[in-house]
Amino acid sequence: MEKQKNAVGRRKEAVTRIFISKGEGKIIINDKDYKVYFPLAYLQNQVELPLKTIESSDKFDVKINATGGGVKGQAEAAKLGIARALLEVNPEYRPALKAAGLLKRDPRGVERKKPGRKKARRSFQFSKR
Repeated sequence: MEKQKNAVGRRKEAVTRIFISKGEGKIIINDKDYKVYFPLAYLQNQVELPLKTIESSDKFDVKINATGGGVKGQAEAAKLGIARALLEVNPEYRPALKAAGLLKRDPRGVERKKPGRKKARRSFQFSKR
């Protein structure tokens, strides 16, 4: 069996470590099947997207350790991590993954809270009287 390849994906506060190896298409996240871990269909699609883009959904087994953030952040972090891991396996996948926009790290995070405000931009309720 070929050696497994590693990659890291990040989004918001979520961090995922990806371990990819030749197999029959199983995706395991934190020791659960990804369809159990992400019950929402659109999050499952996010995780599958890199494998579908290179048309090899049944050629690789993916093991993911996800920490931090929420479910959407973890799903998108997994998407980036899988795409990066696939590049480790075969650099020829790059044009297809890049065209689908899967290699771009989404830099958006939560804006910090400012002093004198309720949240980052939300002010306290104003009372005229």
